[in-house]
Amino acid sequence: MNERPELLRIEGLNVSFPVWGSSIHAVKDFSMRLRPGKVTALVGESGSGKSALGRAVMGIETKAAQISGKAIFNDPVSSESVDLIALPRDGRTIRAIRGGRIGMIFQEPMTSFSPLHTVGNQIEETLRIHTGLSTAERRERSEEMLQLVGFEHPQKVFDMYPFELSGGMRQRAMIAMALICRPALLIADEPTTALDVTIQAQILKLLQQLQSQLGMAMLLITHDLGVVASMADEVVVMYRGEVMEAGTASDIFRDAQHPYTKGLMAAVPDFDRPRSERLKPLREIQVDASGLMDKRKSLAAMPEVLLSVRHVTKSFASKRSGGFGFRPAPRTIAVNDVSFDIKRGETLGLVGESGCGKTTLSKILMRGLKADQGEVNYYGENGAIDVLGVRGNGLQELRTRIQMVFQDPVSSLSPRMTVRGIVREPLDIHGRGDRAKRNAAIRKLIHAVGLPDNTLVRYPHSFSGGQRQRIGIARALALGPDMLILDEPVSALDVSIQAQILNLMKDLKDELGLTYLFISHNLAVVNYMADRVAVMYAGRIVEMGPCETIMRQPVHPYTKKLLAAVPLPSLDHKIDFNTAGVSSVSARKIWGKQFLDDSAAGDLAHVDLGNGHMVLARRNVDARELVP
Repeated sequence: MNERPELLRIEGLNVSFPVWGSSIHAVKDFSMRLRPGKVTALVGESGSGKSALGRAVMGIETKAAQISGKAIFNDPVSSESVDLIALPRDGRTIRAIRGGRIGMIFQEPMTSFSPLHTVGNQIEETLRIHTGLSTAERRERSEEMLQLVGFEHPQKVFDMYPFELSGGMRQRAMIAMALICRPALLIADEPTTALDVTIQAQILKLLQQLQSQLGMAMLLITHDLGVVASMADEVVVMYRGEVMEAGTASDIFRDAQHPYTKGLMAAVPDFDRPRSERLKPLREIQVDASGLMDKRKSLAAMPEVLLSVRHVTKSFASKRSGGFGFRPAPRTIAVNDVSFDIKRGETLGLVGESGCGKTTLSKILMRGLKADQGEVNYYGENGAIDVLGVRGNGLQELRTRIQMVFQDPVSSLSPRMTVRGIVREPLDIHGRGDRAKRNAAIRKLIHAVGLPDNTLVRYPHSFSGGQRQRIGIARALALGPDMLILDEPVSALDVSIQAQILNLMKDLKDELGLTYLFISHNLAVVNYMADRVAVMYAGRIVEMGPCETIMRQPVHPYTKKLLAAVPLPSLDHKIDFNTAGVSSVSARKIWGKQFLDDSAAGDLAHVDLGNGHMVLARRNVDARELVP
């Protein structure tokens, strides 16, 4: 039996952009093939040319781009072969193929949707362009697709606006829009990069099911080899616009030959490697923390606990009014009776999905939000400080002791200030030293995060994401804090840059004696960084204990769900879609009699399993019933 021809064959593709009399070559003499019904992964770091290739194939690259080569599309329906690169970008043929026979999912669903039109209006627009269906038929087909991608109430979602949906729901709607015409090829450009690992698992499971049901081919563009291991049949590794290595998933993961492929795999945190083993980024950062405040000598003389959190609760009023009769508006509980200690010199990992209350809790600890009730005490060099009640000079002192590194390295740095101004700002605010001493301190801080002196006169837009995150770390260290709150500091970064930042933070912690509260949704990253782990769900700490125990002997079903969702670069440890691909609301129904949901919150208590391991379960349950 003859094998079906390639669905898409790319030959000698070049994409370049004119810049100041020269050219940047994003894609160089690139060739690959996509087979019908197969998932082909295109892997590489940001800037390697992956997205430029996808846009060139779709005919949506900027008009300034210079594109040459071939992209032969063999449509299985019409049995016609057409060179997509040779077609006029706004011609009738490419417009019929684009959206009709080839669909595309973009990386950021919020900016890909129009905020002025409903979700349904934007999905049915594709049908209006490519079919002759009536308005009623288009709505019916759109609602069918919304249901197919996992919406329980597609009629309601059809009339909603994109901002009314969560990130995962917006991505599902984007998938519905890309698949509404049942294309032969789907190009998925980083479809899960900005999502939690559990939401990512749900989206990947959905794509896998739809790809099988519709019999379409998929080009999966990503930097995450863990996602590739769980999804791809064939893999193409790309670096600076060129193919470094290509083959089946088995070839790449079991017998990788190119150093770049091996480097990408070595940069990913892995549960199988010893926690003390250092990650191997493609480009290492040289750290020089000499001259910065070293707190290791004072660790032994100070209290063991640096920060004590007891029964902290925070709720927010609903935007919906209380109605007539002056009834109070309903409130949403974001943080629910949370208690834990952070020991001096340790890293406590705080893990959970978006919306579980992690960032709200961190803002309370930084005094960015006021708690409804609870108690937080900081034990510093000058005695205990009531974090929730301190005012005036005491609050100023507290803010020099606890600093924060934010999730988004772009929006957390002012675009109007040079790096010198950004890093010096905390010193100016708190009046640390004269101008000469501040400038000397700034240079030491920049060297500590592995950046050269010429960094100081540049603006944030001229740096990569990883370099911007290093600038944010330097700013957080400026006042010599005891503790850093790290709020998803690597979730927006490539795996190789992620490895750089994780190693940097470990080095700084060891050299300066820092204490970390490390907030993340990825347990593999937390496994590399943390000494102890607290797992948060729906505003509560559902499990807490030593890192080794949580990672290898988890008890709570939610912790197991998070572990099952972590993508690892191994064909032997694929994402468990049966566990991780279930929504948290659905999973709660099958947790079992020992673990109850919020409807029975009064019957829940933390059960001590020994060795500092605690789990939230039914009050008075026998601990022996919980241990596997």
